[in-house]
Amino acid sequence: MNERDIELKKIRDEVLKCRKCLLYKTRTLPVIGQGNHQAKIMFIGEAPGYNEDKTGRPFCGKAGAVLDELLKSINLKREDVYITNLLKCRPPNNRDPEEKEIKACSPYLERQIEIIKPKIICTLGRYSMAYIMKKYGLENELQSISKIHGKVFQTKDIKIIPLYHPAVAVYNQNMIKILKSDFNILNKSL
Repeated sequence: MNERDIELKKIRDEVLKCRKCLLYKTRTLPVIGQGNHQAKIMFIGEAPGYNEDKTGRPFCGKAGAVLDELLKSINLKREDVYITNLLKCRPPNNRDPEEKEIKACSPYLERQIEIIKPKIICTLGRYSMAYIMKKYGLENELQSISKIHGKVFQTKDIKIIPLYHPAVAVYNQNMIKILKSDFNILNKSL
């Protein structure tokens, strides 16, 4: 096992025992993250959903199928990227993440970013977008996701690309064209 694998395993072990917020009481399995530990691209969603909570795998339900289709559209596979969430445990009834939960859980995400050292972070949804843009000093650029999706924000070390959450295409098939267009922008940024 290399150093990255060891450090990511430490995070996994900590999350499995985590009691920093009340979500541990209602979760089945935490969803830590999955993919290439040397990935150039990291996708960050908001929180696990029903299927993710049952399997411990990120984006494994209908939104995950959309994400797989989008990755395929730019000749990438899940094994090429790293996928995680802002929260590691599912909020009850898939409600939005609460500020105290984000505060409790975000140190795990920050360590994942430090260990993997992606060149590009793609946020999936408005909560992960807001968190990451603030973390990287882009709060002045922050607008609604409908205004900045698919835009590339360059920081000193990393590109940030806000994207719609793939679930939007589950509920509105017309959104798949917009998502594919945004993924083409990601592809050109590689």
